[in-house]
Amino acid sequence: MARHPSPEFESQVVAQLAPLRRYARSLTGDTAWADDLVQDAAERALSRWTSFKPESNLRAWLLTILRHLYIDQLRGRREIAVDDESAPWRTLEAPRGEVDGLELRDLQRALYQLSTTQREVLLLVCVEELSYEEASAVLGVPAGTVMSRLSRAREHLRGLLGQDPARRSTTPLRVVGTTR
Repeated sequence: MARHPSPEFESQVVAQLAPLRRYARSLTGDTAWADDLVQDAAERALSRWTSFKPESNLRAWLLTILRHLYIDQLRGRREIAVDDESAPWRTLEAPRGEVDGLELRDLQRALYQLSTTQREVLLLVCVEELSYEEASAVLGVPAGTVMSRLSRAREHLRGLLGQDPARRSTTPLRVVGTTR
């Protein structure tokens, strides 16, 4: 057995760096921390490439690695909480002159007011477009739990954004989330 991953495997991992970075930034709200997480996840994936099952979903496997690293780092950073009132994402400015930027900022702030479990499932299913089964594998919970958390996350997010049920068909959540 080869001691190093194949160049094909390495290139497949590299091709997943953008989704990993997006997920890491969404989890942490901090660019530097997210970049470190992605680098650590890529390193771990490449060093443990033999544990990847070729018939499985590489992106889901990488997201699982990243999530586990994130949880480990949260435990190690007891003084830093992503839901903290002073978290950097709470003071981010919207792009100048863009109404969409304001809506995005509001959505981002509301997203970080969700519980970590709701935020994770929303990001995996609605942003990363994983199936319920893939998200279930990443989170280590049954698919039914993913569906339940997603439903509660969407409802909570709608409430945080001040959107009543009658406006659901025109909410920004339709951009963020899709039904499966």
